[in-house]
Amino acid sequence: MTALTEEMKTAFATIKAFPVATSSKDGWPNVVPIGFVELVDDETLWVADNFMKKTLANIKENPKMSIFIWGPETKGCFQIKGDVELKTEGPEFAKMQETVRAKMAQAPAKGLMIVKIREVFQCSPGPGAGDKLL
Repeated sequence: MTALTEEMKTAFATIKAFPVATSSKDGWPNVVPIGFVELVDDETLWVADNFMKKTLANIKENPKMSIFIWGPETKGCFQIKGDVELKTEGPEFAKMQETVRAKMAQAPAKGLMIVKIREVFQCSPGPGAGDKLL
């Protein structure tokens, strides 16, 4: 696993909706904006499943995810890639439900995707675009 740097964590904290990408086992991509993405520790993200269809199907077939970190307030552009574990019960799942419902009481919070960060890439334009950072 890979630990995010302070710069990456600062950039992460500025994002309101995260572009999240998954792919089916056949390689068909899916990208959606997700508001409930939480940095749990330097190596782990939690992604809440409220209304997922294609994303959930993709994760069940191919448990990998990519999350794009960029916005007007960020100092850089990062692509985080990781392995996903899907949970629909247990203490982590219950904690995610509490967090999500504290922000949006009607949210279904039907699943938790635990993303273990494996790699981080540069996505700012220029000669370093696409370079692996971690």
